Amino acid sequence: MRFAGNAIWFVFGGAFTALVWLIGAALFAVSIVGLPLTRAAIEMAKLSAFPFGKDVVHIRELDGKGVTATTAVTGTIGFVFNVLWLVTFGLALCLSYLVLGVIYCVTIIGIPFGIQCFKLAGISLWPIGRRVVSTELATVARQQAAVERFARHRGRKLERDNRQSL
Repeated sequence: MRFAGNAIWFVFGGAFTALVWLIGAALFAVSIVGLPLTRAAIEMAKLSAFPFGKDVVHIRELDGKGVTATTAVTGTIGFVFNVLWLVTFGLALCLSYLVLGVIYCVTIIGIPFGIQCFKLAGISLWPIGRRVVSTELATVARQQAAVERFARHRGRKLERDNRQSL
């Protein structure tokens, strides 16, 4: 099913949207300073070309460090580059994915493609610090991150309970 979905997706718009991501990557690569955007745009072009069976996770979920408030946007530099991407290509890509998603969802058979468009719309706004991985790997990474967050939360609760009992 993934192969069929990806083939149909690629023919009916995936190739075009992936090309837009690659154009953005090339423009930012020329500036040397925009190399972090280039990497993120290439990652998103892969997803935009063949989205079925793939998902996007934050890099901190993959490296085991966990997403915290301070690393949620990969630091200050990542934040600046995400804002730069947002005002140059991100908003236009997001709007195009949203329009395509609505068009696909109008037909019953196009709903899976509309869902992929909506997933890509959200990602197109803030791509720095994200990696394209298989759906299975994304599930494992998110479950592991949830287990670690739960353990930290439980540890804090135990510390509080111990202090209160003293």
